[in-house]
Amino acid sequence: MTAFRSRRVVRPGGTRPADVVVQAGRIDAIEPFGSVSDPGLIDLGELALLPGLVDTHVHVDEPGRTSWEGFATATKAAAAGGVTTLIDMPLNCLPPTTTVESLAVKRAAAEPKIHVNVGFWGGAAGGDLGDLEKLHAGGVFGFKAFLSPSGVPEFGHLVGAALDETLAETARLGALCIVHAEAPEVIDAAPAAAGPTYARFLASRPPEVEHAAVARLIEAARRTSARVHVVHVSSAGVLPLIAAARSENVAITAETCPHYLFLTAADIADGDTSAKCCPPIREAANRDALWLGLASGVIDVVVSDHSPCPPELKTADFATAWGGVAGLQVGLPAVWTQAKQRGFGLTDVARWMSTGPAALAGLVAKGAIEIGRDADLVAFAPDAEFVVDAAQLHHRHANTPYAGRAMSGVVHATWLRGELVDGQAPRGQLLERRGDDAHVA
Repeated sequence: MTAFRSRRVVRPGGTRPADVVVQAGRIDAIEPFGSVSDPGLIDLGELALLPGLVDTHVHVDEPGRTSWEGFATATKAAAAGGVTTLIDMPLNCLPPTTTVESLAVKRAAAEPKIHVNVGFWGGAAGGDLGDLEKLHAGGVFGFKAFLSPSGVPEFGHLVGAALDETLAETARLGALCIVHAEAPEVIDAAPAAAGPTYARFLASRPPEVEHAAVARLIEAARRTSARVHVVHVSSAGVLPLIAAARSENVAITAETCPHYLFLTAADIADGDTSAKCCPPIREAANRDALWLGLASGVIDVVVSDHSPCPPELKTADFATAWGGVAGLQVGLPAVWTQAKQRGFGLTDVARWMSTGPAALAGLVAKGAIEIGRDADLVAFAPDAEFVVDAAQLHHRHANTPYAGRAMSGVVHATWLRGELVDGQAPRGQLLERRGDDAHVA
């Protein structure tokens, strides 16, 4: 038995003092504060005890592009940031996770190295629809698709009837399809990105890029009765579309990311392509509207979209630089910094970054400090302040737009199934989805 004591245990119903008792890796009891007597008691005092974060949008890139990121470095960064479970994206690795054979290669690469729990999305890249059924049977948590070019030649996007065909198949399987929603025809009609000026890059990806794609996705989901999820919402203008679709019983959810909630276009210096991502970081008024979307529940979850690359690919030209933000380790403080200024509490952050993503992926044993759930826990100092030092980040490359920025909230320790993650011995487990639950692979 292990017990954790904190004056700030963050649970779905609120934050309060409690003793949390762990047996065999699961939460066995939640007792009144100070009532448990145990020689192994971990007394956190005023540190908050959070459920481990669940990040359903991480590009680990291994195998094939391990020079960009890898399972050892990504999962160390995850643990240092309070993330205890991540779901890896099916692209940027080689081979992409579009067949059961490539899924097996991915699992073999990950298993000996992971410091947190890891599962996998399958890829719906416009290939053989029969591969989706095989991947679904193989335990992926759903399927990732693009409506515009993905940025890598080996992972295609859905053109024409391929969207309806893919969604009809995921609906038949009862699987979730998560979608990068940008409309290529709107991108083609916009001014081209060129040079180091961020304003020009922003103009190359106007809000209408997202609006048109989300509208198309909603209509396809309506026709096929598919369950869909919009990844990395950047433009708050899509939120009324999503809200209206839900009112008409379209099964659609949405996420946004810490960089859209923390940074604004005004924060990004010309030539600072560490902040380049697609869709882009927009103006302050748009950021405020995204926060309103979280408050209203139209945005369901906040996840990192951690997508790093070697520094040499982040050229000073926004047209040629790789698009992706590296920020897995600092997502929690980035969100908390803005959340507390806006009157939100740790219960809200846990709902957006743990409970919600766990529910999205069907991880019923994760996402909350509740009896019977896994004891994946985080000790967090919400009042501590720090400046992001890129040299202290554990992901493979230190190139991040968060470097040098002041934040609130420091992760002190992370536990998997009640055991401390020390960054030395990999303690993570591979997860696969079976029916409505996730199991150790």
